[in-house]
Amino acid sequence: MQGLAPLGDYLRFVVTLTAVVDPFLAVPFFLSFTTTHTEDARLKLARTVALTVFFVLAAAAFTGEVLLEMIGASLSAFRVGGGLVLLLMALAMLNAQAGGLRQSKAEALEFKEGELQGVVPLAIPLLAGPGAISTAIIAVEGGSVVHQFVIIVCVGVVCLVSWLTLRAANRIAVRMGTTGLNVATRILGLLLAAMAVQTMAVGLKALFPGLG
Repeated sequence: MQGLAPLGDYLRFVVTLTAVVDPFLAVPFFLSFTTTHTEDARLKLARTVALTVFFVLAAAAFTGEVLLEMIGASLSAFRVGGGLVLLLMALAMLNAQAGGLRQSKAEALEFKEGELQGVVPLAIPLLAGPGAISTAIIAVEGGSVVHQFVIIVCVGVVCLVSWLTLRAANRIAVRMGTTGLNVATRILGLLLAAMAVQTMAVGLKALFPGLG
């Protein structure tokens, strides 16, 4: 269909965004926050978190380029900066850690003290953080309306995976354990590192054509 990118590009975006969002990393945080919740409350929170992530990333995809134009930044420069953010996140994931880009020490302290309401920091910034927002903005990249719609559908798929993961957080934690969850996060971190380098390479090539 005219205006659409190759199918492989959309599949690559889904894989990259899933690695960036990393719902497995959110499982222990979700369980910690919902220790005293009823099952209904836990399911409601999982749904609210997934919907919040969807709306944040969808809004970023639609308004990102406009904001870049307003501040005078090119998409190529944003690719390099966004790729660097993704690489830093990937390095933290390879150590099975959330990293400062997802959650600062102050935010982690507030979380432990129960001062936050679940959507923060589970949805923002743990799942829909700077890396996920950057990935959504880069994916749209001046495409047609049809392309933008497909990107939003892809975002919805990733949010659906996140919702299903949080819904099954108890079962996942029991079956995979801490080691299993850490292994999953490290694998996603490795994939994300490769995508981050590729993103920066494309941006640098556009900024400095002589590199190609």
